[in-house]
Amino acid sequence: MFMENQSDLRARTLMEALPYIRRFAGQTIVVKYGGHAMVDEELKESFALNLILLRTVGIYPVVVHGGGPQIGNLLKRLDIESEFVDGMRVTSPEVMDVVKMVLIGEVNTSIVAMLNQHGGNAVGLSGHSAGLVQAEKLKLTKRVKDGQPPEIVDLGLVGKPMTVNPQVLQTLEHGKFIPVIAPVGQGPDGESLNINADLVASALASGLRAQKLVLLTDTPGVMGDKQNLISEMTKVQARELMDKQTVTGGMIPKLNCCLDALDHGVASAHIIDGRAKNALLLELFTDQGVGTILKG
Repeated sequence: MFMENQSDLRARTLMEALPYIRRFAGQTIVVKYGGHAMVDEELKESFALNLILLRTVGIYPVVVHGGGPQIGNLLKRLDIESEFVDGMRVTSPEVMDVVKMVLIGEVNTSIVAMLNQHGGNAVGLSGHSAGLVQAEKLKLTKRVKDGQPPEIVDLGLVGKPMTVNPQVLQTLEHGKFIPVIAPVGQGPDGESLNINADLVASALASGLRAQKLVLLTDTPGVMGDKQNLISEMTKVQARELMDKQTVTGGMIPKLNCCLDALDHGVASAHIIDGRAKNALLLELFTDQGVGTILKG
């Protein structure tokens, strides 16, 4: 029986990727970069090379990064107290200074340097850049006991995106640059607001009418009631999973970000396992993928 050799496997992989490359050439893909993929050195290099390959074949990647653990580490070193409410960091002016220092000054700079070191043309931005992400303070409504009015929690300088200015990103894309965006938004009075990176990625994907929104996570994707990976689902099926509480915890806001992007013209949204080497390429350019794809 004929055994497929290494050269044949490589050729088959390239042939499998070709129709996807053709389909997505000239399209924008917004990628939220976070989790284990941001700290493991091998995965960091893999991610950088994946982005550069996308750009080389004519696809326009836009990167939005997180940085929660790095923020927490610096706050601890500076002995600044920080608390979380429903997974969101209460952000005082003092904490906001640290958020900007870490996200814009440290994490964003290091990602840009990593991409440029590997041959990319990356440019670092934040929500303040040309009014890229206009935001307002996020009001958190907390449930209380039956019969009592809901409690409004003040999260400080925590925001949510309201409008985005895609022009600066479109200019960079067509200039063959890779935009790398720190999730710090600009408030109505010019103040900085700390925004969840998934929300920023979803808003930018919507504003750019991106072909895809891709969220890198530390999970295989969306899991079903038997802990089986759901490789593909519709918006209706995603909402049913949340209504039935099959999906809980941190996956709920990620699904909501995906659904919001789909509702605003993004063709598909992906929640993928960023712990897999070359996860981005495997999800975009192979039939099987490495996560969950949501479509309308």
